[in-house]
Amino acid sequence: MIKTIYLVRHCQAFGKEQKAELTEEGKEQAKELMYFFANRNVKRIVSSPFTRALQSVQPLADNLELQLEIDDRLAEHRLISNNLKDWLERLKESLQDLDLKLEGGESIGEVTKSAMELLEETTDGTVLATHRNIIGLILMQIKGMKGIKEWTDLSHPDVYEVLVKNDSYDVRRVWGKSEI
Repeated sequence: MIKTIYLVRHCQAFGKEQKAELTEEGKEQAKELMYFFANRNVKRIVSSPFTRALQSVQPLADNLELQLEIDDRLAEHRLISNNLKDWLERLKESLQDLDLKLEGGESIGEVTKSAMELLEETTDGTVLATHRNIIGLILMQIKGMKGIKEWTDLSHPDVYEVLVKNDSYDVRRVWGKSEI
Protein backbone atom coordinates (compact mmCIF):
# COMPACT_ATOMS: atom_id res chain seq x y z
CA MET A 1 0.00 0.00 0.00
CA ILE A 2 1.30 3.45 -0.95
CA LYS A 3 -0.13 6.68 0.42
CA THR A 4 0.82 10.35 0.45
CA ILE A 5 0.23 12.44 3.56
CA TYR A 6 1.01 16.11 4.05
CA LEU A 7 2.10 17.48 7.43
CA VAL A 8 1.31 21.18 7.65
CA ARG A 9 2.49 23.52 10.38
CA HIS A 10 -0.04 26.32 10.83
CA CYS A 11 0.43 29.77 9.35
CA GLN A 12 1.63 32.81 11.28
CA ALA A 13 -0.59 33.57 14.28
CA PHE A 14 -0.96 36.14 17.07
CA GLY A 15 0.11 33.71 19.78
CA LYS A 16 0.21 30.16 21.09
CA GLU A 17 -3.09 30.11 22.97
CA GLN A 18 -5.75 27.72 21.73
CA LYS A 19 -7.92 30.57 20.41
CA ALA A 20 -5.04 32.55 18.84
CA GLU A 21 -6.02 33.58 15.33
CA LEU A 22 -3.94 34.08 12.22
CA THR A 23 -2.30 37.43 11.56
CA GLU A 24 -3.03 39.22 8.28
CA GLU A 25 0.16 37.66 6.91
CA GLY A 26 -1.04 34.28 8.20
CA LYS A 27 -4.34 34.68 6.35
CA GLU A 28 -2.40 35.38 3.15
CA GLN A 29 -0.25 32.31 3.81
CA ALA A 30 -3.44 30.22 4.19
CA LYS A 31 -4.56 31.40 0.74
CA GLU A 32 -1.13 30.49 -0.66
CA LEU A 33 -1.50 27.01 0.89
CA MET A 34 -4.88 26.69 -0.81
CA TYR A 35 -3.24 27.32 -4.20
CA PHE A 36 -0.25 25.13 -3.34
CA PHE A 37 -2.51 22.12 -2.66
CA ALA A 38 -4.92 22.75 -5.54
CA ASN A 39 -3.44 20.02 -7.77
CA ARG A 40 -2.07 17.61 -5.18
CA ASN A 41 -5.00 15.17 -5.04
CA VAL A 42 -6.07 16.13 -1.51
CA LYS A 43 -9.02 14.00 -0.44
CA ARG A 44 -9.18 14.70 3.29
CA ILE A 45 -8.14 17.48 5.68
CA VAL A 46 -7.67 16.85 9.40
CA SER A 47 -6.72 19.63 11.79
CA SER A 48 -5.72 20.36 15.33
CA PRO A 49 -8.62 21.94 17.25
CA PHE A 50 -6.51 25.09 17.76
CA THR A 51 -7.89 28.10 15.89
CA ARG A 52 -4.61 28.91 14.08
CA ALA A 53 -4.41 25.40 12.60
CA LEU A 54 -8.08 25.40 11.58
CA GLN A 55 -7.78 28.82 9.94
CA SER A 56 -4.66 27.69 8.07
CA VAL A 57 -6.50 24.97 6.15
CA GLN A 58 -10.09 26.27 6.07
CA PRO A 59 -9.56 28.06 2.71
CA LEU A 60 -8.24 24.79 1.27
CA ALA A 61 -11.21 22.83 2.62
CA ASP A 62 -13.63 25.42 1.22
CA ASN A 63 -11.89 25.46 -2.17
CA LEU A 64 -11.93 21.66 -2.46
CA GLU A 65 -15.40 21.39 -0.90
CA LEU A 66 -14.11 19.03 1.77
CA GLN A 67 -15.33 18.74 5.33
CA LEU A 68 -12.63 19.90 7.75
CA GLU A 69 -12.14 17.19 10.38
CA ILE A 70 -10.74 17.84 13.86
CA ASP A 71 -8.51 15.42 15.75
CA ASP A 72 -7.20 16.22 19.24
CA ARG A 73 -4.06 14.17 18.55
CA LEU A 74 -2.91 17.06 16.36
CA ALA A 75 -3.31 19.63 19.17
CA GLU A 76 -0.31 21.55 20.46
CA HIS A 77 1.75 19.31 22.74
CA ARG A 78 1.48 20.43 26.35
CA LEU A 79 4.91 20.10 27.85
CA ILE A 80 3.73 21.78 31.04
CA SER A 81 0.56 23.46 32.24
CA ASN A 82 2.24 26.87 32.71
CA ASN A 83 4.15 28.90 30.12
CA LEU A 84 7.86 28.45 30.64
CA LYS A 85 10.56 30.94 29.74
CA ASP A 86 13.01 28.03 29.50
CA TRP A 87 10.70 25.84 27.39
CA LEU A 88 13.52 24.90 25.01
CA GLU A 89 15.61 23.49 27.89
CA ARG A 90 12.58 21.57 29.16
CA LEU A 91 12.00 20.24 25.65
CA LYS A 92 15.61 19.06 25.44
CA GLU A 93 15.18 17.26 28.78
CA SER A 94 11.99 15.63 27.50
CA LEU A 95 13.79 14.43 24.38
CA GLN A 96 16.40 12.73 26.58
CA ASP A 97 13.72 11.05 28.72
CA LEU A 98 10.65 10.27 26.59
CA ASP A 99 8.62 9.36 29.69
CA LEU A 100 9.40 12.61 31.52
CA LYS A 101 6.26 14.50 32.53
CA LEU A 102 6.54 17.98 33.94
CA GLU A 103 3.71 19.27 36.14
CA GLY A 104 0.48 19.40 34.15
CA GLY A 105 2.13 18.22 30.94
CA GLU A 106 2.33 15.18 28.72
CA SER A 107 5.37 13.04 28.01
CA ILE A 108 6.98 13.12 24.58
CA GLY A 109 6.50 9.35 24.43
CA GLU A 110 2.72 9.67 24.88
CA VAL A 111 2.39 12.43 22.31
CA THR A 112 4.60 10.61 19.78
CA LYS A 113 2.60 7.40 20.18
CA SER A 114 -0.69 9.23 19.52
CA ALA A 115 0.72 11.11 16.53
CA MET A 116 2.12 7.94 14.98
CA GLU A 117 -1.19 6.11 15.49
CA LEU A 118 -2.93 8.91 13.63
CA LEU A 119 -0.34 8.79 10.84
CA GLU A 120 -0.87 5.03 10.45
CA GLU A 121 -4.68 5.47 10.34
CA THR A 122 -4.49 8.29 7.81
CA THR A 123 -5.54 7.58 4.25
CA ASP A 124 -3.92 8.62 0.97
CA GLY A 125 -4.26 12.29 0.04
CA THR A 126 -4.69 13.58 3.59
CA VAL A 127 -3.50 16.94 4.89
CA LEU A 128 -2.76 17.00 8.64
CA ALA A 129 -2.71 20.57 10.02
CA THR A 130 -0.82 20.80 13.28
CA HIS A 131 1.97 22.46 15.26
CA ARG A 132 5.77 22.45 15.44
CA ASN A 133 5.98 19.95 18.30
CA ILE A 134 3.77 17.34 16.63
CA ILE A 135 5.57 17.67 13.30
CA GLY A 136 8.95 17.53 15.05
CA LEU A 137 8.01 14.37 16.93
CA ILE A 138 6.69 12.68 13.78
CA LEU A 139 9.85 13.62 11.85
CA MET A 140 12.00 12.27 14.67
CA GLN A 141 10.14 8.95 14.40
CA ILE A 142 10.03 8.54 10.63
CA LYS A 143 13.01 10.54 9.38
CA GLY A 144 15.39 10.23 12.28
CA MET A 145 15.60 13.98 12.80
CA LYS A 146 17.62 14.36 15.99
CA GLY A 147 18.65 17.95 16.38
CA ILE A 148 16.67 20.54 18.26
CA LYS A 149 17.93 23.15 15.79
CA GLU A 150 15.97 21.57 12.93
CA TRP A 151 12.91 21.46 15.17
CA THR A 152 13.14 25.15 16.04
CA ASP A 153 13.78 26.07 12.38
CA LEU A 154 10.33 24.99 11.24
CA SER A 155 8.63 27.94 9.55
CA HIS A 156 5.07 29.34 9.39
CA PRO A 157 3.72 27.57 7.45
CA ASP A 158 5.77 24.50 6.77
CA VAL A 159 4.76 21.48 4.68
CA TYR A 160 6.24 18.00 4.55
CA GLU A 161 5.17 15.40 2.03
CA VAL A 162 5.30 11.91 3.53
CA LEU A 163 5.18 8.99 1.13
CA VAL A 164 4.29 5.84 3.04
CA LYS A 165 5.13 2.56 1.33
CA ASN A 166 4.47 -0.51 3.46
CA ASP A 167 6.29 0.35 6.69
CA SER A 168 8.83 2.77 5.22
CA TYR A 169 8.65 6.54 4.89
CA ASP A 170 10.07 8.92 2.33
CA VAL A 171 9.90 12.49 3.62
CA ARG A 172 10.61 15.71 1.81
CA ARG A 173 10.03 19.29 2.74
CA VAL A 174 7.89 20.86 0.01
CA TRP A 175 7.35 24.25 1.67
CA GLY A 176 9.53 25.98 4.22
CA LYS A 177 12.69 27.96 4.86
CA SER A 178 15.25 25.25 4.16
CA GLU A 179 15.69 21.54 3.74
CA ILE A 180 16.34 19.42 6.83
